[in-house]
Amino acid sequence: MAEIQRRKTPTVKIGAVRVGWEVPVIVQSMTNTDTADVAGTIEQVATLALAGSEIVRVTVNNEAAAAAVPHIVEGLDKRGLRVPIVGDFHYNGHLLLKKFPATARALSKYRINPGNASIGKKDNDNFQVMVECAVENQKPVRIGVNWGSLDQALLTRMMDENSRRPDPLPAREVMMEAMLVSALDSAKAAERYGLRHDQIILSAKLSGVRDLVDVYMALAARCDYALHLGLTEAGMGAKGLIASTAGLAPLLLAGIGDTIRVSLTPKPNGDRREEVQAAQQILQSLGIRSFMPQVTSCPGCGRTTSTYFQELAEQIQSYLRTQMPEWRKKYTGVEELSWPSWAASSTAPASRSTLTLESVCRGHLRSRRHRFISTANSRLRCAEIRLWLSSSRYWIDTSRATTGRARSVKSW
Repeated sequence: MAEIQRRKTPTVKIGAVRVGWEVPVIVQSMTNTDTADVAGTIEQVATLALAGSEIVRVTVNNEAAAAAVPHIVEGLDKRGLRVPIVGDFHYNGHLLLKKFPATARALSKYRINPGNASIGKKDNDNFQVMVECAVENQKPVRIGVNWGSLDQALLTRMMDENSRRPDPLPAREVMMEAMLVSALDSAKAAERYGLRHDQIILSAKLSGVRDLVDVYMALAARCDYALHLGLTEAGMGAKGLIASTAGLAPLLLAGIGDTIRVSLTPKPNGDRREEVQAAQQILQSLGIRSFMPQVTSCPGCGRTTSTYFQELAEQIQSYLRTQMPEWRKKYTGVEELSWPSWAASSTAPASRSTLTLESVCRGHLRSRRHRFISTANSRLRCAEIRLWLSSSRYWIDTSRATTGRARSVKSW
């Protein structure tokens, strides 16, 4: 597999997490709790962090939410969770950050939307004050442009200028150019107000897949700021998953993107961790990062009427996912679990704990009689569990409908 050449960017420090081309692409998520509900927000942030979210954003939309932020960060610290918390500000961010200085200090990053922060207007207090607060507290800022809240004054001016051209551009191109101008001009303004170049992350989110790809390709070509990727309003279920994957994959394969979020609409009372798992799976499927062993199993057809392999695949996948948060604390490199012969455990340092697929499956499925083969997938740098249907000394690979004498088969 050809190595992906990452686009070079400054390295931005967000709490203890670094974002930029020198480090792996970071997975982040956002809560949907009322931030003023301290206990509920702590619980959801903890759940997201344990699922693998390396940065978590919370909305700071009113005084109650702003007042709650320091208590949320303190509560997470008591649990031993140091996940950076990002404050999402809109129309009143300048007022909240000034009125609640403890919140300005507790947050690891501020997210500012230029479309509702008065950037470029005569009354520029909102944007400038928030940036100056970031400078005072040495916090990075994500300038996040969103097509649904694009600066209307800027867009109107650019549309008027385009209409006077002898060969007017399509409205789509003008709108995307307006998003680029909004992001880049806001970044320049932030630097004028005192932010360093390596304290700025940009994003330009749309809900159309091809629009997203085009705008980020252009943005990446016109600056070297670190970029946050995400398809806004991706949707629910399969639609959200597929659209997000279709939008993020070509950008990531082109080396564009330093942090990602999959903005899924959850079902009522749904599991917020799904967006974290989706972002991880996109990165792992592209060979960019490893998060956990992959379970590969046959989809089934008329030749495989038994549900045994389906149940086995589900059980192993569920077991691995639930155990990973604890294993990460105990075992170095657990994300790249391997079979003993590849783990080279005999030559590993004595102080290093070794966890293998053999111990995983032996521990979880000890009472079940089955056979399986695990093969190393070098492209993903992690182990891939392949499930097999067994019969005496013969195995059946249900994905190929071939049979042969078992050799490297383990059974318990």
